[in-house]
Amino acid sequence: MGFIDDAKEAAETAGRKLKDKWDDTTDRIGDKIDEAKADANVKKAEAEKESVERRNEVKENLRDS
Repeated sequence: MGFIDDAKEAAETAGRKLKDKWDDTTDRIGDKIDEAKADANVKKAEAEKESVERRNEVKENLRDS
């Protein structure tokens, strides 16, 4: 009976470790996704800023003309 109990305990431990690894992996994937979204938002904001600056330059040049 001791061998079966040991095997059961080992299987449970392996299952917990596997679940912990899975949770860590999914958290890391989620972190990378959040990072990619943040980078995309920054790039979008920078592009929008450049667009506004160019538009303002054109307006200023038209006023000076």
